[in-house]
Amino acid sequence: MTFNDNADVSRNRARRRGRTTAIAGGGTVGVLGLGFLLLNLLTGGDLSALLGGLGQQQAAQGGGGGETVIADCQTGRDANENDDCRLAAGSLALDEFWGETVEGYQEPDLIIVDGQASTSCGTASNATGPFYCPPDRTVYIDPTFFSLLRERYDAEAGDLAQLYVLAHEYGHHVQGLTGALAAHQGGGTGADSDSVRTELQADCYAGVWIGHMAEQEDDNGVAYLQAPTAAQMRDAIDAAAAVGDDHIQQQSGGAVDPDSWSHGSSEQRTRWFQTGYEGGVNACDTFAVPGSDL
Repeated sequence: MTFNDNADVSRNRARRRGRTTAIAGGGTVGVLGLGFLLLNLLTGGDLSALLGGLGQQQAAQGGGGGETVIADCQTGRDANENDDCRLAAGSLALDEFWGETVEGYQEPDLIIVDGQASTSCGTASNATGPFYCPPDRTVYIDPTFFSLLRERYDAEAGDLAQLYVLAHEYGHHVQGLTGALAAHQGGGTGADSDSVRTELQADCYAGVWIGHMAEQEDDNGVAYLQAPTAAQMRDAIDAAAAVGDDHIQQQSGGAVDPDSWSHGSSEQRTRWFQTGYEGGVNACDTFAVPGSDL
């Protein structure tokens, strides 16, 4: 159990969206997320054919797909029993934490994807995985992505691991607000690239929040979340390792190629996650670290 059963999470603003038509924006511009790392590596870096095919298929099918509230997401007990509600409830605690930490913080939107959904950054689905779309200022997550982590990348993807993924994407939103994304856009690839530094900072920010996750409270003074157990921390660290560039390349049957990395190795990702957990926000300046220490 991660959430306190009697916590009031009904104020969450998350929405469900899915099964929409063609890709908005016509591409994958500005996508920041764990899932696109997997997709990029598994397709050899060429996403155009896959995403283009998805868009054509959706356009042919037609149809609409508006947004709906996350049903039956009122209490911490609901969040402990349902992935959609867990993510929606987690967004409440994340917004409260970053609202107290970052001056002028603005809450992002959170869309729980049902099947497929159009975004300004391309199609969101469990194939693309969780990502943050800067033009939309929105985090998109299809919870079935966690099944992919379990089945293909040796991760349990339990409660805290799912919240780590959510917190990582919120970390990208914080980077957008603080100017880090604008300052380091077009970061290229490689173990010392700005792309890797951007992702490692988001991992660090996720660790920062998890270190404080038991401090945010509902309107009645009840903490949303309990402090993580040792087992939950291991699960979250395993999830960070599972989405390391080197681990995914190995699991995909290819050679480890640091020059192609865009998110960082398993060792880097887990280390920066723990750095944030232990050291707080001020320990997360990955852009100031020499390449040999990254």
